[in-house]
Amino acid sequence: MGVNAVTIANWVNLTTPVGMLVARLADCRPAHRGPYWQATGYSRRFPMASAFTIGSVVISRSELDPGVWQHETSHMRQYAWCGAMFVPLYGLASAWSWARTGDWWSRNVFERRAGLTAGGYVERPVRTRGTRFGGTVAVAADA
Repeated sequence: MGVNAVTIANWVNLTTPVGMLVARLADCRPAHRGPYWQATGYSRRFPMASAFTIGSVVISRSELDPGVWQHETSHMRQYAWCGAMFVPLYGLASAWSWARTGDWWSRNVFERRAGLTAGGYVERPVRTRGTRFGGTVAVAADA
């Protein structure tokens, strides 16, 4: 249970205290997992993900396997760089991904840098101009 630069940065930028508060409000108990925290038992409907990160706190429905944990620790480093701006930047990246692929993650730069497959995501192809939103026909294009 050591302290590292990411842990310190996320306490200073106040994202870890917010993560701890969200975990407590969701009736999850944060416990150390290395220098970070995992709070299990999340049962709310939003977000629909099996796990999400705020600062250096991973809030999840159940214990995470090592691959997903590694993916979430990548988001911790992103919080250390972006601070509280991570949330609106992530929202913009999600909107961009939705516009390009029809899902929130395939072209989301934060998810791609954290490792899509490690996070349990399947990458969708980029839609071409002719593809309608919500349409079932999509032709892959390079992105």
